[in-house]
Amino acid sequence: MRKVAVYTLGCKVNQVESESIKQSFLRKGYQVVDIEEQADVYVINTCTVTHVSDRKSRAMLRRVRRKNPGAVVVATGCFAEISPQSLAGMPEVDIILGNREKERVADIVGQYQPGGRPLVMVGGERPGLSSSPDIIPAARERTRAFVKIEDGCESYCSYCIVPYTRGPVRSKSPEDVCEEIRHLVEAGYREVVLTGIHTGMYGRDLDGWDLSRLLHKLLDSVEGDYRLRLSSLEPVEVSDELVALLEKDRRLCRHLHIPLQSGSDRILRLMNRRYTRDLYRSLLQELAGRIPGLALTADVMVGFPTETEEDFRETLELVEELPFYDLHVFPYSRRPGTGAYHLSPQVDPRLKEQRSRVLLSLARQKKAIFINRLLGQTLMVLVEERVDDCDYEGLTDNYVRVVFPGEEGMKGSLVPVTLERHCGHSARGVVAR
Repeated sequence: MRKVAVYTLGCKVNQVESESIKQSFLRKGYQVVDIEEQADVYVINTCTVTHVSDRKSRAMLRRVRRKNPGAVVVATGCFAEISPQSLAGMPEVDIILGNREKERVADIVGQYQPGGRPLVMVGGERPGLSSSPDIIPAARERTRAFVKIEDGCESYCSYCIVPYTRGPVRSKSPEDVCEEIRHLVEAGYREVVLTGIHTGMYGRDLDGWDLSRLLHKLLDSVEGDYRLRLSSLEPVEVSDELVALLEKDRRLCRHLHIPLQSGSDRILRLMNRRYTRDLYRSLLQELAGRIPGLALTADVMVGFPTETEEDFRETLELVEELPFYDLHVFPYSRRPGTGAYHLSPQVDPRLKEQRSRVLLSLARQKKAIFINRLLGQTLMVLVEERVDDCDYEGLTDNYVRVVFPGEEGMKGSLVPVTLERHCGHSARGVVAR
């Protein structure tokens, strides 16, 4: 039996698409193996959101070629979409597929005839989104399922390459989303994460649909013991209707990831972000007041071109003020073709690192405060894995990692756990009896 290994860099959408790639190979009789094993085909699903992502993508392509010089090595994903000629210059790569060709990778590999130059297929017609409800045996070890409800972005933030690699918004039909989630719940999944390149734009291309209406339809039509988690939403996309749903239906996880990027209005304008620090502050304060226990997380970028000490101070002060649970802090990465590429002056890398450390330290303090406020509460924990002879680990609906003594067979189930103490980045608890 021929073997295939798939390796994913980057976002949750890439992870979802990699699982679909595995499924397509399974249907053709392949065995899916770990990337560390010998395989006949290696598929590297690349990312290009930063220059570090590019470097990691190239390094992994070289690594799998060394592992098996006779294998077929495929590069796909956003780096392949935006820089196919760069990858074509790598002797380690046999096939280069853009995002639009990604779903046909198993068919393309089956027809591939090795030659002197790599096969490059990038820039075809962008497909619509179809339902993919089949459970992939290779991925069933996971306890959470990810459903891609949308692809593409039309925001064109000045630092971001993604709209150029993913194209315009294409939404999966509401019927297909419901069918897919119903299938997953029937298969035993207790948490489904709705994801996309720009999830909050769901329905922009469908007459009369938006994310709130989709959630209403899902909650009304999909029965079972499950919960839904939303991926990232822009501040201007958190509607009153969405907040009302979060207030009344506990099947929606109390967790919203709302990117901040900067607390400086000047920098936000340069980034082409569509909100102000005051709008962001008001939104998060309202959310925290209306939904007890809501976990608010955010992306914060440091070192955007021209960012001054005053700009950074405004960001730091806003983060200190707001009730965040956690932050994803990352330095600006200059991407050719984006609006910010030619902005100057650039911020010194050492200063970016210094500012990152300050924000990460604050993020750790915020997380400790949030977890300590939950101590004594009993929350439903999705059990993800066994961590030692007696302890299990899982996630609450508000995204707190909990370790607790458990029993055989708990993995994948929702278990009531009373949180007793804060321990590092997680909480320690006991099963409520």
